[in-house]
Amino acid sequence: MELRRFNSGEDFLAEAGDFLVAREAEHNLIFGVCASLRDMPEQYTAPAYLGVVSDDDRVVAAAIQTPPFQFVLSEIDDPAAVPLIAADTLKRDLPGVLGPVEHVGAFVDVRTGMGGSPGHLKTSERIFRLTAVVPPRPTPGRVRTAVPGDRPLVEAWLGAFMREAIGETEPAEVAAMADRWLAGRGRTLYLWEDGEVVSLAGVGGPTPNGIRVGPVYTPPEVRARGYASALVAAISLAALEAGRRFCFLFTDLANPTSNHIYRAIGYEPVRDVDAWQFERPPIG
Repeated sequence: MELRRFNSGEDFLAEAGDFLVAREAEHNLIFGVCASLRDMPEQYTAPAYLGVVSDDDRVVAAAIQTPPFQFVLSEIDDPAAVPLIAADTLKRDLPGVLGPVEHVGAFVDVRTGMGGSPGHLKTSERIFRLTAVVPPRPTPGRVRTAVPGDRPLVEAWLGAFMREAIGETEPAEVAAMADRWLAGRGRTLYLWEDGEVVSLAGVGGPTPNGIRVGPVYTPPEVRARGYASALVAAISLAALEAGRRFCFLFTDLANPTSNHIYRAIGYEPVRDVDAWQFERPPIG
């Protein structure tokens, strides 16, 4: 068994693509990161980590990181791959890691045992997949694409989304996120209007046969009116009608409302994943 690193997303996918696409929903984030690496490489602060573990000619695991963002693990078909990846990342600054529940937990344990930074569980999430939209109840308003003039609202709402999702934000990071979404390179941001803008959702992270929906945000004062359901249903249907076979999204398991509304419009649960955060190494 060996671990090989690649210098480009194209070479990484040439090696691991068949392994990843066999479980496309589970690996939608890895495909999306590869697309961003191709379309917007300037957003990353250091070279990407693109690793593939093979047993003879059979790929058994893959992993990717585009700094400053978190490390992402694939499904792992042979537990012996975990120590190889852990050892290969010991000298790499990982802010956190996301992956299938049992595999990411094993990775954190093994890496910590090798002297890596300790980690703690930050969020538990669920991957959903949609193949057909179940129309939600009629909701007033319409969907439109966000434009540069929406930037103040987009930046404010993305910041609010980040605070709800992870409990912390860096203003510069939120501003950069708003710029990336409004640039529209490989991703599109949509708004639902009912007299005024009442909900926001993004579509990006393309996979071979699908695309990912998220983030999704509705201000607290206009929640429970069906706006998020209407918006996600509309943009998911548009993606399917444009030729995508699947839409994917991630939900926070601590948020029962979002898990319910997405299932109601046709999203089906596929896989639970955990996000761990590593303690930052001391300076000096």
